Amino acid sequence: MNLFSDIRALVLDALAQMEQAGALPTGLDTANVTVEPPRDAAHGDMATNAAMVLAKPAGKKPRDIAEALAARLAADPRIASAEVAGPGFLNLRLAPAEWQGVVRAALAEGGDYGRSEMGKGQRINVEFVSANPTGPMHVGHTRGAVFGDALAALLDFSGHEVTREYYINDGGAQVDVLARSAYERYREANGLEPEIREGLYPGDYLIPVGEALKAKYGTSLLDKPESEWLAEIRSFATEAMMDMIREDLALLNVHMDVFSSEKALYGTGRIEAAIERLRQQGLIYEGVLEPPKGKTPEDWEPREQTLFRSTAHGDDVDRPVKKSDGSWTYFAPDIAYHWDKIERGFDALIDVFGADHGGYVKRMTAAVKALSNGRVPLDVKLIQLVKLFKNGEPFKMSKRAGTFVTLRDVVEQAGADVTRFHMLTRKNDAALDFDFDKVLEQSKDNPVWYVQYASARVNSVLGKAAAMGVDTSDAALAQADLAQLSHPAELELARKVAEWPRTVEIAARAHEPHRIAFFLYDIASELHSLWNRGNDEPALRFLQEGDAAATAAKIALARSVGVVISAGLGILGVTPAKEMR
Repeated sequence: MNLFSDIRALVLDALAQMEQAGALPTGLDTANVTVEPPRDAAHGDMATNAAMVLAKPAGKKPRDIAEALAARLAADPRIASAEVAGPGFLNLRLAPAEWQGVVRAALAEGGDYGRSEMGKGQRINVEFVSANPTGPMHVGHTRGAVFGDALAALLDFSGHEVTREYYINDGGAQVDVLARSAYERYREANGLEPEIREGLYPGDYLIPVGEALKAKYGTSLLDKPESEWLAEIRSFATEAMMDMIREDLALLNVHMDVFSSEKALYGTGRIEAAIERLRQQGLIYEGVLEPPKGKTPEDWEPREQTLFRSTAHGDDVDRPVKKSDGSWTYFAPDIAYHWDKIERGFDALIDVFGADHGGYVKRMTAAVKALSNGRVPLDVKLIQLVKLFKNGEPFKMSKRAGTFVTLRDVVEQAGADVTRFHMLTRKNDAALDFDFDKVLEQSKDNPVWYVQYASARVNSVLGKAAAMGVDTSDAALAQADLAQLSHPAELELARKVAEWPRTVEIAARAHEPHRIAFFLYDIASELHSLWNRGNDEPALRFLQEGDAAATAAKIALARSVGVVISAGLGILGVTPAKEMR
């Protein structure tokens, strides 16, 4: 059930009747007609912009349309009042039975309440994390992992068929550096002093890799030249790093559907095929780029390269795909990889990148647009930095990693649920502070705790009601006399429950899972407010001694909030709290 969609359908039906009656011209485009909560709750329960949107194409004054529409809507039993405001906005108040019906629907639908078929038939690929396989994941990867996984869950909840994918960047020079670093740990395992020279990875995490290499090769590689061991150790170390990354992701309850290898694109003709596809469109040519901004003639050497005419699809400059020495640029395999995703039949692609990839957005978007002939949209989400604090001071680096704080460091100190929720308390493109003290404190200022406290309160009151002999099953509560939910504070909480399906669709369309975290905080606040009012007004308490019918109705309201919180936390990948300790 989506009450906002139902009332919008009512508005559209009333407009159709006005067309049939000659009050409006036929064939009006109503796609931009909305029904949503008014900015000021005092104006009503819902507001529609129908008259404002249709006035110009209809050749009528907005207020005239609004007044005629209000008269038709007011005749429907679901509408308690329809009032025209300003130049033509229409504010609606719904009959209490509609809000009571939302509670019943949430109980009847359970975990499916708020799900939609908005994305039915749409296959979406969400690529996220995609960290270089050169070491443990750091805190920046943590935020990207949480965002990507929550976004995938949100899209799934809204009806899309979603694939979570990790692109292993194992084709570049960094994996050669990994191999050389692992070799030094292999030497160390054999009793030699490791030479961790500048440019190698210094973290202790490679010590077990060195020991594993010793267990496999003994001392046989010690006297061999690099040319004989590099490829073998590169493959060995890369797989070891990917095992570590999979373990790190599992700590956050993140599990990928697909792991794709960049290295697997080389030597297969797939890169050549992707570039040829662009060439057939006249988008590949030989040319010389202008000097980058800030470069002077003394430090710039013009070279003829194979270029992708990305400016034909919205980029600022054309991009090299092959160097002057004939080797591919790092962009070429990425083009081939995205073409592979298009060929797999996805209807939309989402890439989750770190903030340092901002300059990569236009070129990749241009490539996908060209490769798919504009059929497959690519949405690149940039994840801004996370700043860690503890005891009011910046959190220090991890000795194990050598140069950064790891995902494991964060999860071991804060827990997966707290980490996941807090990483979604800011929009992805806004910087985020992660203060270990604040994310663990028990206060209203900590959204993680505040939402979980609401979940625990619902669970607690259900337990107490059951002890009173009330059947607290969803099926039984859905049959309660919900007309007893008549106090404005109770109806306000029911209104919040009604906003859940709409919130899911808005967040899914915008690819913004942080909206779910914000909504959960809001509905938790409404529940706590009603709970606290019950301390002063006994009639608002969820448990009504001696009145089983009233208790059942009020427990039904609390449980409907629990349904929403459980579903929302499920999207965020957080386990609802049954009790607080």
